[in-house]
Amino acid sequence: MDERSPEPPTRRLVLFGAAGSGLALYAPSAASSLAAMDEAIRALVGAATVERGRVKLELPPIVENGNTVPLTVTVDSPMSETDHVTAIHIFNEKNPQPYIGAFGLGPRAGRAAVSTRIRLADSQQVVAWRSPGSATAASGPTGPMSS
Repeated sequence: MDERSPEPPTRRLVLFGAAGSGLALYAPSAASSLAAMDEAIRALVGAATVERGRVKLELPPIVENGNTVPLTVTVDSPMSETDHVTAIHIFNEKNPQPYIGAFGLGPRAGRAAVSTRIRLADSQQVVAWRSPGSATAASGPTGPMSS
């Protein structure tokens, strides 16, 4: 049985540990709050009143893998030269960055719809907003992860 005393930490190891501890204080929290999401929405829409309607958000109620959750946003719009959606914005309640996506559209798109996959680690609200014109939005919760 070899009974050696443990080696003292090297200076490099101590410096890396101290730097990592210091940087952890400045890292964003793991989950954004509803207030942070509201602030991100306000930064985009300003003082406009956000109303429900014309925007449909499709999310699965329960997901097996929160790393790739399918999300589809559609907007009821004729997509003509005079009346079309120019962008769809997606916000997420518990992401470190609540503003998670912006999709530019034009009348030649033919249909105001976008599909993507997002990461959701927990049950939460996802909000989609369309522009321009009246600020309309839809939101939908995802259910708990199934095992």
